[in-house]
Amino acid sequence: MTQKGMIMSADVFRKSIALLASAGLLLSLGACSTSMPSSAEASSSASSSETSRNQSVADDGSSDEKPSPSASADADLQVPEGSALDVLEQLPVKGRAPKTGYSRDQFGPAWSDVDHNGCDTRNDILNRDMSDKTYKANTHDCVVATGVLNDPYTGKRIDFTRGQDTSTAVQIDHVVALSNAWQTGAQQLSEATRTQFANDPYNLLAVDGPANQQKSDGDAATWLPANKSFRCEYVARQIGVKKKYELWVTQGEHDAMKNVLSSCPTQQVPTDGGVITPIEAQSPEPTATPEPAQTATPAPAPAQTQEQTYEPATESDANVYYKNCAAVRAAGKAPLHRGDPGYAPKLDRDGDGIACE
Repeated sequence: MTQKGMIMSADVFRKSIALLASAGLLLSLGACSTSMPSSAEASSSASSSETSRNQSVADDGSSDEKPSPSASADADLQVPEGSALDVLEQLPVKGRAPKTGYSRDQFGPAWSDVDHNGCDTRNDILNRDMSDKTYKANTHDCVVATGVLNDPYTGKRIDFTRGQDTSTAVQIDHVVALSNAWQTGAQQLSEATRTQFANDPYNLLAVDGPANQQKSDGDAATWLPANKSFRCEYVARQIGVKKKYELWVTQGEHDAMKNVLSSCPTQQVPTDGGVITPIEAQSPEPTATPEPAQTATPAPAPAQTQEQTYEPATESDANVYYKNCAAVRAAGKAPLHRGDPGYAPKLDRDGDGIACE
């Protein structure tokens, strides 16, 4: 081979070696690329791994992660001190005691003048809770003859007129019924304390008569006012009365009270008598008043006729007394409702406020 041929062969050999080296490098880089994940893939894989680890911790119940903000807020919610909810939790919860031995007489004479102001309790409460009042003559502004009640139980306006057939339109309700009190601790109270309980203005409200009859001796678990806007205050007063006289609540009563107050957790226990929440009463439909006829002045009636126009003494007088239910029926006045003239606890054997049924 000539010298020129040898030089050309050597040159081809070097180029071949270079090409082989380049091919080997490319194959090496390709293998590395296949075996190593990208940074994005590595991050995604790490995140997935962490999620799986957290999920497994949560599933076995051993997670120590912080609670959600809403859960923390619920845990930090405090019942306001002095609120009705706060006082409710201070009342003992027990079962209802037997009604054995209960009668209205266990709480003293109905509507006694316990504050010695010369006026019975019923008229004291009518005076306190009604507006636009007028009074029976010669009673020193004690016996309410007419008035207007914005009834807290129904939200209705009641135009009250005292009388045998009309007085029951407005009745005085024991917010904590006497029978309920008897079965939740009042049996242990002294007779004087029970009389005070029955006449305590803190436990009394002038209300719609039919609503009071419907309530009977029910507690918060069995009866609430139809006027929903008054329920919080109503339940709060029951709680206040039970706290004042150291009575207990049943579990059902406790739960019903708590349920009502859940919508008004800042509701306070009333500190005095009377309705605190203003009642927007619904006025009855107005009736047209006919104009008086223009007539000549009549001549004076004979003396006998004038005497007949005088109001005779009837059962509407405050001093009406019936010896027994036979006398009530003979007078045609049965049944008598609590607050009616002539009503007496001895005539109301079951203490439900209706005598001589």
